[in-house]
Amino acid sequence: MEGSLLEPTLFTVKGICILDNDGNRILAKYYDKNVFPTVKEQKAYEKNLFNKTHRANAEIIMLDGLTSVYKSNVDLFFYVMGSTHENELILMSVLNCLFDSVSMILKKNVEKRTVLENLDIVMLAVDEICDGGIILDADPSSVVKRVDLRNDDIPIGEQTVAQVFQSAREQLKWSLLK
Repeated sequence: MEGSLLEPTLFTVKGICILDNDGNRILAKYYDKNVFPTVKEQKAYEKNLFNKTHRANAEIIMLDGLTSVYKSNVDLFFYVMGSTHENELILMSVLNCLFDSVSMILKKNVEKRTVLENLDIVMLAVDEICDGGIILDADPSSVVKRVDLRNDDIPIGEQTVAQVFQSAREQLKWSLLK
């Protein structure tokens, strides 16, 4: 009887990870320390998850007491994990937001090399989507807008000549439109 009466929780995502086409970790965030308390256990789970999914033609798998939704692109695999009681559509919306946000940030060049070059922005996007397992946003355009590094924030001494000209062009355009 106790097993059927689960208390509702806001922790809808247990973890998010991005693996390369060999199953190696690019980025991983686990929000429930009770599920995988050590990095060794996390990597073992990721290796098992990759081995089960890298050849599969599906979008969802239940493995080791977790429901995982995933998507692959070129040489990357994107995973979102939740409990077995979690709604798969919610997990899928987080996965789609993650993938679409990364795609927008990297200008549709979603591959291992570009993700590694822009890992700081990708990590920021993951933090904007989910904080401590609680889903904050599932709209990729608003996530990208919040993690966008604007030239206005960079001191003029650190901007390149092209950035200064672009900034001046934008200011001139807006002054002419007024």
